[in-house]
Amino acid sequence: MRLVRYNVAASLDGYIAGPKGEYDWIPEDPTVDFAAIFARVDTVLIGRRTYDLMRDGPAGPWQPETRIYVFSRTLHAEDNPGVTIVSGDSAKIVAELRAEAGTGDIWLFGGGVLFGSLLAAGLVDRVEVTVVPVLVGGGIPLLPRGTPRTALTLTGSHVYPSGMVSLQYDTRRATSS
Repeated sequence: MRLVRYNVAASLDGYIAGPKGEYDWIPEDPTVDFAAIFARVDTVLIGRRTYDLMRDGPAGPWQPETRIYVFSRTLHAEDNPGVTIVSGDSAKIVAELRAEAGTGDIWLFGGGVLFGSLLAAGLVDRVEVTVVPVLVGGGIPLLPRGTPRTALTLTGSHVYPSGMVSLQYDTRRATSS
């Protein structure tokens, strides 16, 4: 079974983007080894809002052969070459991707709503949050309201010179209290 990893930067107050989708508060830390992060990834899952931001900016940091799946009910495949548009059952598609043969990880890149729905379906294996030492005060939350409680097991951490702290967790369903 291939791993689904949610890897995201979040402000200390729990936002992955500001009120207008901005992420200019995330510092560029030269000690972050992006090559190592992306070397294990062969498939990327992106929500529509994150994809919209990416289309207007630089290309994603992954390899050219990486498969990109964009989850949207409004985008059309013919208008978005080079990516696969998923407008149907996201949980079904991700379950199929996880079941494929291979060793590459599946990276859930941005999209708090997509993260919440896949987490609720039990399809996220690892949550990797890099906490940025800033208070944004509002915007797009790490996780939308109504997502079921999920217990996490800390598997790693790293403090960067910029003050960012990377936290890696494996998921397991929490028991009801």
